[in-house]
Amino acid sequence: MSSMKTALPISLLALAFSVGGAAARELRPEDINTASIASIGTEKLAPGDPDPAIVRLQVLLDRAGSSPGVIDGLSGENVDKAVAGFEAMNNLPVDGMLDPQVVSRLEGNAPIVESYVVSAEDAAGLVDKIPEDYGEKARMQSLGYTSVAEKLSERFHMGIDLVHALNPASQFAPGDTVWVVNPGPPREGKVKRIEADRKTGQVLAYATDGSLLAVYPATIGSEDNPAPSGKHKVKGVARMPVYRYDPKRNFKQGKNNKVLTIPKGPNGPVGTVWIDLTEPTYGIHGTPEPKLIDKVGSHGCVRLTNWDAEELAGMVKPGVMVDFVKGSPAAPR
Repeated sequence: MSSMKTALPISLLALAFSVGGAAARELRPEDINTASIASIGTEKLAPGDPDPAIVRLQVLLDRAGSSPGVIDGLSGENVDKAVAGFEAMNNLPVDGMLDPQVVSRLEGNAPIVESYVVSAEDAAGLVDKIPEDYGEKARMQSLGYTSVAEKLSERFHMGIDLVHALNPASQFAPGDTVWVVNPGPPREGKVKRIEADRKTGQVLAYATDGSLLAVYPATIGSEDNPAPSGKHKVKGVARMPVYRYDPKRNFKQGKNNKVLTIPKGPNGPVGTVWIDLTEPTYGIHGTPEPKLIDKVGSHGCVRLTNWDAEELAGMVKPGVMVDFVKGSPAAPR
């Protein structure tokens, strides 16, 4: 984008939800906690049903520093790329396949799904809705979350559908105890170099010793608005940035012909963080639509989920090299 732990009632343990009006497969927290990632692909699931084993796999990958993007229990390219990223981080053959060696290195005994008590703070700062039109956005005080469920989905890296699937009876009111996945603490370290791989749709962060520190799925430009090429540097980091929309300099949105200042917030055009690059008007940033990462194009910039952008921002300083490449060893061929 250019410009800048408690027990839950038994009634909540047996969960079912609907997809397309049909009763979906029962999903229970213990199904996820006891699932075997080695069993992925062996069970038949209805279309759209989250697979407990894939939820587990996504969380384990996230904890290991190879982000799957949104944790939703659904198979797809971002999961395969995260497996490949984990392989590259651990000096394994990179093919994106969940072989026994990958499984043994990923698995652990820590629970995947845990309980969480909704706080009063979780219910603060919400907005009724987020308009599509930039002119309407500019008239808002902030572009916050539209619900407690949405806020929790981002905090715990979850798809909103998975949040509701795990908590179908919850009103998400302060004091309510709900189920969430635990993706672990943010990655820590010092990033020396970043690769933005336009071919595979990944951002790779390398440590000062040359090791691969973190891998993220990314949207990197589009055919109409390609990302820059070559090497650039990080200029700085802005958290909760406002967004300056300039139709003459950037792109045209709707019927908006004037320069607009769009307020800050997780649902703003560049999400919760902007990593500014030395290439004018380009940066690495978050998004209001995490489920669309590497599924729709950007206006030339590098778009990550808000949580991945925040994690990366915490590991970079001005001067870090950002290299836009086509093809890297962290994704399956």
